[in-house]
Amino acid sequence: MCQVRVALLCSIGLVSTASLYAQSKTDSLQVKHANWRSTRLNRHIVWQEAHFDSLFKAQQNINLIVLKNRRRRPTVALASAGDSLKPTSWFGQKFNALVALNGTFFDTKNGGSVDLIKIDGQVMDTTRVSGKPLVEHQQAAIVIHRNKVQIVFGGNRPGWDRQLSEEHIMTTGPLLLQNSKPHPLIKNAFNDNRHPRTCLCLGPGKQLILATVDGRNANAQGMNLHELTDLMRWLGCRDAINLDGGGSTTLWIRSVGQGSQGVVNYPSDSKQWIHTGERPVSNVVLIR
Repeated sequence: MCQVRVALLCSIGLVSTASLYAQSKTDSLQVKHANWRSTRLNRHIVWQEAHFDSLFKAQQNINLIVLKNRRRRPTVALASAGDSLKPTSWFGQKFNALVALNGTFFDTKNGGSVDLIKIDGQVMDTTRVSGKPLVEHQQAAIVIHRNKVQIVFGGNRPGWDRQLSEEHIMTTGPLLLQNSKPHPLIKNAFNDNRHPRTCLCLGPGKQLILATVDGRNANAQGMNLHELTDLMRWLGCRDAINLDGGGSTTLWIRSVGQGSQGVVNYPSDSKQWIHTGERPVSNVVLIR
């Protein structure tokens, strides 16, 4: 164990009422002063976890992976199972990763990502469009070039992500933060209801942060995307993007939890407060 702390940012945007402002301020201070349990996985990577009895007026359980976003090791990579579906832990073990995080959205019946995945310059899946404007999770992407991670916003123009030149691309979303400002979210059930969530952000001091928020359990209610945006802002994120969540939300670490295959969060498909019960997914983000 070590006492490494993430640099946290407590700036709070304007809110409509004094009571909402007070609640937001209380929540931001809770995140800042939380008793984060920190474990150094190696000299470059720290795993942090915290449980909150009342954050956004609900129990919450949060896991973070924090590392420098730089061109040297550790390596940030993407992996795809093609048309098959595999647990996040399977990806971590197969690719000899230290950390595996579930990735973007996929076809739960037939397999395959519904958003563009490009690995080592090879397109594995393309964004599936219906002739209508792209939905929110098709309007932004995680891109990796020479091991440097960026988040880009392409909007609702079909084909924008296929024009990106980076050798590693994962289209996903919605975008939550852009240049430290909340990105507008449309009003719908996916954005407004609480669920388990998975997120990636570019944080303070050139940090890269991977995050999971557990949910659908009495011990952790999960967050809507407005709450997730606030959380990432309080963690000091400059740019942040949502990934697939719900039962897919899984964080796996090689060196811990051998009895649970290294899963450190609480996947919701088990309907129990246990580390097992991963949902098979199509793709992941890896740290090696």
